[in-house]
Amino acid sequence: MLLPADTGAGRLMDLLAAALDGTGPAILPVDPGLPPARLAALLDALAPATVETTQGTERMVLSPSRAPGRGRAPGSAGELGPDTAVVIATSGSTGEPKGVELSAAALRHSARASLDRIGARPGDTWLSCLPPSHIAGLQVFIRSLLAGTAPVVRDRLDAAAAAGCQFVSLVPTQLRRLVDGRDARAALAPFRRILLGGAAPPPGLLESARSAGGNVTITYGMTETCGGCVYDHIPLDGVSAEVGADGRIRIAGPVLFSGYRGRADLTEQAMDGPWFVTSDIGEMRASGGLTVLGRSDGMINTGGEKVAADEVAAALEALPGVREAAVVGRPDAEWGEVVTAIVAAARPAEPPALADLRAQLKSRLPGFALPRALVLVAALPLLPSGKPDLLALRALAAPGGPAADGGPPGPQ
Repeated sequence: MLLPADTGAGRLMDLLAAALDGTGPAILPVDPGLPPARLAALLDALAPATVETTQGTERMVLSPSRAPGRGRAPGSAGELGPDTAVVIATSGSTGEPKGVELSAAALRHSARASLDRIGARPGDTWLSCLPPSHIAGLQVFIRSLLAGTAPVVRDRLDAAAAAGCQFVSLVPTQLRRLVDGRDARAALAPFRRILLGGAAPPPGLLESARSAGGNVTITYGMTETCGGCVYDHIPLDGVSAEVGADGRIRIAGPVLFSGYRGRADLTEQAMDGPWFVTSDIGEMRASGGLTVLGRSDGMINTGGEKVAADEVAAALEALPGVREAAVVGRPDAEWGEVVTAIVAAARPAEPPALADLRAQLKSRLPGFALPRALVLVAALPLLPSGKPDLLALRALAAPGGPAADGGPPGPQ
């Protein structure tokens, strides 16, 4: 489905309803604004039988690259798991697209559990401002179907967009724009609940949103769990969460995906019995709640020391001169990687200097975790989902890029 979210919302609802009740085929929502090369790679990897656009529906012609191989069983390119209703493409920012197969039962359980947790009622209306090609955006449509309503689709977030809507799902970047807007209370207070996910909120954002009247619930999940499955540290009904011996968060329950399309090898790697093993590091609270600490694959190895990129980014965003920040490892022949900060200044006319940032962070981070290079940007590059674009961030930090070199790391 290559349909715009606004003008194609009605058609999406019809196709989604048919996919969920089994009267229609499984659907693969795709952002029609993707660059042609990225779109071609996605369609080639996931091999839909037909493609629907605003001009109609056409059959797909399989290319030689869709031949069995790389973990595909012969003939598996056109097969789906039992009860699969939706396929969502993931990992577009880091490598080859993967098609996450989600069953109708898993999607319905996730949506019902979410509606029950937040106290939603039949007839309640959702504001849709996340792309339905991502699971968080698609879940707004599924919850609307269960509520017997149609979502209000808007590409602009302001007080006018919130009118008449009781619920909304946002990512931190969107919430920040509402909080920093001209009338934050008018934009936030009308919602009975705001679901916030996709990334950890930066320091101070929740407090600012709540002081403006926003009733915010932090959600944690991923495409493989049908979206958010842990709300304010507590798993949804039927969902189990634990932290393995390696520190990685594991999820089990009826919201789990059926597998990666045509990639039984990747599915097997992601599962440990009934548990989906995530790439996130966490810890369980004494009360049974889950705290997410960061990504296991976001580690930077500099001179033999391991640095958690998310931890450094969070410390940077707590500084008064920083509006938003990301941290990546810049390849270095001697040290392996150099901790590189990519920063959008709170006051663009007075951007922070690398030395000043390091001085302010010394009391919060070990010496080897302090940034040794700095890239100043007007805003962090983001994917349509609102998450940081890792490829773009790594390109900014690459050798020969715009980084301001702070010298080699000191003794480790």
